[in-house]
Amino acid sequence: MGEVKIEEMSQAQLWNGPAGQAWLDKETILERMFAPFEALLVDAVRWHHPARVLDIGCGTGATTLAIARALAPAGSCTGADLSQMMIDRARTRAAAEPKVHASFRSGDASHLDGADPFDMAVSRFGVMFFDNPAAAFARIRAAMTPGAPLAAVAWRSPAENPFMTCAERAAAHLLPSLPPLRPGAPGQFAFADPAQVHAILSESGWRDAAISPIDVECAIPETELMPYLSSLGRIGIMLQQADAETRESVLDIVRAAFDPFVAAGTVRFNAACWMIEAKT
Repeated sequence: MGEVKIEEMSQAQLWNGPAGQAWLDKETILERMFAPFEALLVDAVRWHHPARVLDIGCGTGATTLAIARALAPAGSCTGADLSQMMIDRARTRAAAEPKVHASFRSGDASHLDGADPFDMAVSRFGVMFFDNPAAAFARIRAAMTPGAPLAAVAWRSPAENPFMTCAERAAAHLLPSLPPLRPGAPGQFAFADPAQVHAILSESGWRDAAISPIDVECAIPETELMPYLSSLGRIGIMLQQADAETRESVLDIVRAAFDPFVAAGTVRFNAACWMIEAKT
């Protein structure tokens, strides 16, 4: 049986394979880049004063641990993610902080049993990857206490996030097998349409949904831009299966396309996102 092409992989295959490994390899860069969103979610948790928080799509556990620290010593946060390799890393990180109550579950966050319900759910870019989001949110709701709040961050449209789509625009002609983005399909921009998100939440039984635009400046040192581009995003992940000549050609073109985002040794961009809030 031949090797499965990245563009043909399911979300589980991606995040237990090339996408998950890329995140692990560039964990420090990504955490620096997305730190402002971690802070937003910690603030939301402090506002609601929950005792037990669920972190949906927790990755390697940065937000889970930050929330657990904020809730210490009495409260706890449980992170869930379908990537076993990322959960393994999160558990290692949690073991180094025994005074905070952070735990992790491998597997889709929508398959929790609800036996010990949570009283808040959060997510930093982890809710856009469900194959059936309405069914997933219904199962998540069933794992919550009555009236529990949801606070989740998701990307707005590709057009509003030129940094996140710059590499694809610049290199598309060199990677003809790169499939076009399908609106609403599982992936980074699955929640770009707020009407669709409202429909998902309504169908799954969540109440009082509010979807508000937020614009957050993110930054990394310029020295981290090439490592980011060579491994992450749809282009970076596809390059893992490209030959050396294609890889070099693509990276040369892509790096030049990012010049507008670089100034004085720092890469800065606006992350155009939704803050999605609701209650069970």
